[in-house]
Order: sequence, then structure tokens, then C-alpha cells
Amino acid sequence: MSTGSLPRLEDLPLQRGTRVLLRADFNVPLSDGGRIEDDLRIRAALPTIEWLLDREAAVICCSHLGRPKGAPDPKYSMSPVAQRLADMMAIEVPLAPEVVGEQASAMAARMAPQSVMMLENLRFEPGETKGDEELGAALAALADCYVNDAFGAAHRAHSSVVGPPRHIPSAAGRLLAAEIEALGGLLEDPARPFIALLGGSKVSDKIGVIDALLDRCDLLLVGGAMASTFLAAQGHAVGDSLVELDQVEQCRTRLDSGKVSVPTDAVIAKEIAADALTAVVTAADVPDGWKILDVGPSTATEYSAEVARAGTVFWNGPMGVFEVEPFAGGTRAVAEAVAACDGYTVVGGGDSAAALAKFGLADRVSHLSTGGGASLEFLEQGDLPGLRALREGKR
Repeated sequence: MSTGSLPRLEDLPLQRGTRVLLRADFNVPLSDGGRIEDDLRIRAALPTIEWLLDREAAVICCSHLGRPKGAPDPKYSMSPVAQRLADMMAIEVPLAPEVVGEQASAMAARMAPQSVMMLENLRFEPGETKGDEELGAALAALADCYVNDAFGAAHRAHSSVVGPPRHIPSAAGRLLAAEIEALGGLLEDPARPFIALLGGSKVSDKIGVIDALLDRCDLLLVGGAMASTFLAAQGHAVGDSLVELDQVEQCRTRLDSGKVSVPTDAVIAKEIAADALTAVVTAADVPDGWKILDVGPSTATEYSAEVARAGTVFWNGPMGVFEVEPFAGGTRAVAEAVAACDGYTVVGGGDSAAALAKFGLADRVSHLSTGGGASLEFLEQGDLPGLRALREGKR
């Protein structure tokens, strides 16, 4: 699908003082002391917030943060996020002490044009993750219009994602629209050759997106722990590497496509540690007691060469345990190849985004997605619950 089918910000009936409920993705990493470690997701919401304020709207921000158990938990308060947003925009961003209720309603009713407030963590409400219709209606009642700019949550049919569009005029924010445009291009008419790189731990989590990519890409390069299951499907010994035995046959079937490349060598160790004893071996013969923890240098060189010739690249998932230096080489090589590629490059959030940041390459790709799970589900399904809610919502 294209962004053309989604209602846009320009379609909203905005006037001076119109209250807009903005579903953002402010699920930022916090230190044990509650300090924000990476504010990328807050910065990513600024273009939409500023566009709304330029049109004299009043913006009510809402988001989830972490995994509270459906009840208030000070550890997951939106307070640090509200403060960081206030600092970025040089304005006050008061935080409501609740998600919905009398106090939140009173604060929203008092908002002046061009002001911003924030609701407490959406997941403090037990109905949020259940898609509770009453909660969706209560959120909508705080505002006159709704904007979804939370691509990272658009694959979840949660109350704040699918509820408000049933009640008030709604639109996609700038970030959500940009994500769909970038990922939609991979589905519709990618420049050739289209090279996909998939890493991470589990084949079972990605079998659907593997099939979707095999339908469209010219070559799928596999790394990370999931490569061990593909190697096992080829009949190779992989020692004590993580293998999903129930996925071996699935991998064998995908290998028959002729489009899947698996590592030819690997960095192995007996434990994941910075001072671990490591070795480089052929990926077909890993000794008992040893685990594959990164693709080997020959594989890294081969994968980098494939990326270099690509017209389009999609990368999701590291090639190894890149957080630990002895096992970072494959992911670093791939990240550098994607950054240097002259084609259109899309990186699908999560650990891949963290790797780009670690290696100082985050600003050298065409599109860095803010949602790993959402990007994979969109590539697999071609749609998301949050997008359907906007298309089918009230006008």
C-alpha cells in the first residue's frame, strides 16, 4: 500500500485551539536511574508536533513506555519523556497524573492554542493492550482530532492505536507516513538487485517475512543465530549453537528457492564474553561445545560485496552478538557496507539501528525505521492494524 490511501495531516479540520491527540512512540530506553539513554524516538516526533503547533492546535501527547503490568508504576512514568520534550521545544509540557479521568480531562480542556501536554503511560491502563473500546473512546473524548505517529506501535491493535479513529477525525503523522512510503517502496517496485539481510535469533519469528522477501528480493543473506538453523537444514554440524529443531524443515524448503545465502565461515566460542577464546572455522563443521556467535570474515566480505552492488537493501537483525567485541566484526562489516551502498537502503529498527548507532553510521542510510517489529509485519502483511484504523476511521 502507499501513503496515498492514508488520511494526511492536511486533511484534518484544524482551527485555532483544536485539541489533537497525538499517539507517539516515546518508548525510549531508560537507565536504572530513569535517565533517557537515547531520545531518537522523541526527536522523530518533533516534525509532526511542530506542524500542528504552527497551525495553532493544542497537542495532547500519549505513548507507552516499557512494560508496566497494567497499573501505575513510578519506574515507567512518562515524566522524563515530558521533561525531555519540554527541553527540546523550549516550552512547558505538563504531565497529566493519569491516562484518562477527571484530571486529564480538566487539563486538556484548559489547553491554550500552541500548547503541549502529555498523558501518563498508556500501559498504566489494563485495557490498553486489550484494545478496550471504552478506553479508546475516553482517549478520543479528550480531543477534537487524532494523529497516529507511532509506527513502532502500529502493528498492535491497542486501544490508543485503533480506538480514537472510530470517534474523531484522524490522520497519519509525518513519521508514520514516511515509514510507510519507505517500506512500501520495497514491496512495490524496488530498484534491482534487491538484497535483503536478515539476522537475529529466531527463524520462527521471521518465517513470514522471509517468505515475503523471497517473493520480491533477488538474494536473501542470512546471519545471526538464525543462520545456525539454516546450516542445520543443510546437514551441517553446528556444535552447541542455537538451533530451532522445529524450523529445520522450513529452512530447507526456503533454501530450495536458490535465493538464500548462509554463512560459509563463523566466529565460534564456548561462551559469550569479551575475553572468550574464539576461533574461525568453516560454518559446516562446528565442534561440540562451541557456538556460532558471528559470521566469519569470508562471509562478511561476501555479504558486503553483495550489498555493494545492490540497487535496494533491506537489513534487519545483527550478524552476531555485536554488543560483545569479539563477535562484532560481521555486523560492523555489514553496517559499513549498507552505509556505503549507493542504492536505496532501509534498516528495520531494533538491534540493527543500535548497531548503526554504535558504529557511527545511523545518518548514512536512506531510511532508518523506528519500529523493528512493525517494519517486519508491514513487509509480511502489506498492512497494519493502525493503518486500517486510520483508513476506516471517522472523517
